Amino acid sequence: MNDLTVNADRLWSNHLSLAEITDPEQPYMRRSFSNLYVKGREWLVERFRQAGLKVHLDKGGNLIGRREGSRSDTKTIMLGSHSDSVPSGGRFDGISGVLAALEVAHCLKDGGQHLHHGLEIVDFLAEEPSEFGLSCVGSRAMVGMLEPGMLALKNSSGETLDQAVTRMGGDISKLGGDIRNDILAFIELHIEQGPVLEREDKKVGVVTAIAGITRIEVSFLGKAGHAGTVPMSGRQDALCAAADLIGRVQHLAMELGQKNQYHFVATTGHIDVKPNAANVVPGHTSLIIDARAERREMMNEFVDALRSEANGCAKSGNVRLTTFEVLSDGLPAVCDSRLCDLIAKEARSLELPAKFMVSGAGHDAAFLSHVAPTAMIFVPCQDGLSHHPDEWATSEDLADGTTLMLRAVMALDQREIL
Repeated sequence: MNDLTVNADRLWSNHLSLAEITDPEQPYMRRSFSNLYVKGREWLVERFRQAGLKVHLDKGGNLIGRREGSRSDTKTIMLGSHSDSVPSGGRFDGISGVLAALEVAHCLKDGGQHLHHGLEIVDFLAEEPSEFGLSCVGSRAMVGMLEPGMLALKNSSGETLDQAVTRMGGDISKLGGDIRNDILAFIELHIEQGPVLEREDKKVGVVTAIAGITRIEVSFLGKAGHAGTVPMSGRQDALCAAADLIGRVQHLAMELGQKNQYHFVATTGHIDVKPNAANVVPGHTSLIIDARAERREMMNEFVDALRSEANGCAKSGNVRLTTFEVLSDGLPAVCDSRLCDLIAKEARSLELPAKFMVSGAGHDAAFLSHVAPTAMIFVPCQDGLSHHPDEWATSEDLADGTTLMLRAVMALDQREIL
């Protein structure tokens, strides 16, 4: 079956066609649960059927195209990603994973080849953070991790998440018994969303782990006062204490990464200052810190050190530390080593320079790893740019990544290594 060839022109044309289903005022945007998202899925349904796939929606609102295997006693090989985008997002994030998986199905159909295993192509519902404040809705549902409290979340119009999933064709009442235990392996292709592959002139990345994401809120309470009359020596400036902590966040993250040689990053991406006036000493400042770690013990060390640093900043700044709260805490996901090795071997046979690497971004694959051996294939994106209208990947790189996924599927189907 190694004579099967990816149709690079069809793959690229599908990218361009799906990209046209967007808000013309905010390209390339197709937010989950929106009318444009539904239209995009209607487009996908037609393309799935053209590839010989039988299409259905599962209980979690995931769009699935299935190709039956030649043996009824085998598990399913699953491929896919998501077709929704962030506001003013791009044409490749998530979308490439769905369209690459679709191209694999097309190749098998065009070549008249039948796998022993069933093959499923999945467009997971709402991978990006949605208007309900939750990401990876569909993949959470598939593995039994979409909790009742999450389903009760509301959007700005008062619709609950369970109502929205039902509107997308899901069936929340049957979610509890819908955990998948029949998946032989899950493989997700994705643009890297970073500059490493391009910088190191690698054609593909073999993802070994997906970083766990922890978000922490830290608040300082000082005393507001007139910017012109309160002496510098007696100020209780909450923003100065927060600024001190921001610098320490960067220092801690760099120190942890260098010491452990594993992926670790931390970012202070949200700052709320009150009263937020040019002529008033800030009396209250709140920060939200996003930290991502390949190893759980590194995250634990960071949170403990950050708490100590926050107390120190409050003391030296003559303010009070009023909040230190972990808002969310996701565990790292480790990709299956056997599956990673198989992908790396196929990359060598295709003469595609590959790099083993960690994903600092979250993906549906992180949730699928709870029920099945999982791996990801990264392809380069220009300047590492993502979540932006100028996000770009080349037709050649997409075809190379898709060819690698096709070869991995065929090898997995024949060798039964898992």
